[in-house]
Amino acid sequence: MSEATVADTRRLNSKPQDLTDAYGPPSNFLEIDVYDPQTIGVGRNRFTTYEVRMKESCVRRRYSDFEWLKNELERDSKIVVPPLPGKALKRQLPFRGDEGIFEESFIEERRAGLEQFINRIAGHPLAQNERCLHMFLQDESIDRNYIPGKVRQ
Repeated sequence: MSEATVADTRRLNSKPQDLTDAYGPPSNFLEIDVYDPQTIGVGRNRFTTYEVRMKESCVRRRYSDFEWLKNELERDSKIVVPPLPGKALKRQLPFRGDEGIFEESFIEERRAGLEQFINRIAGHPLAQNERCLHMFLQDESIDRNYIPGKVRQ
């Protein structure tokens, strides 16, 4: 007869958890950078794009694309979507003495706000499977006629 094997029931040695570990980013956290703002066009056709980069992909997005993502998530998901940085309507008035929404300090402030927005969205477990988020982060152009839903992993 063979010997009966007994399962090892000893606990694994693990380090004690501190507050940084408990409330830090989860292991599946996506780190997304919004950087390299570029202003394109002239006159009323002038706009700024931002590069949105993850480990696997890099795409260019306008502020209106971030608005689209926010609206899609509010419409189709069950999460509370954080606010975007403001539209800065006063900066768009004609006859200003400065560059308005194309001033470097404003563009940098908006870039930081957009980066905070997209990282908060991407860190939410319910938002991570939304098709609109995947499209926003990975596809060169956004198909605004897509069919909302979840991405199967």
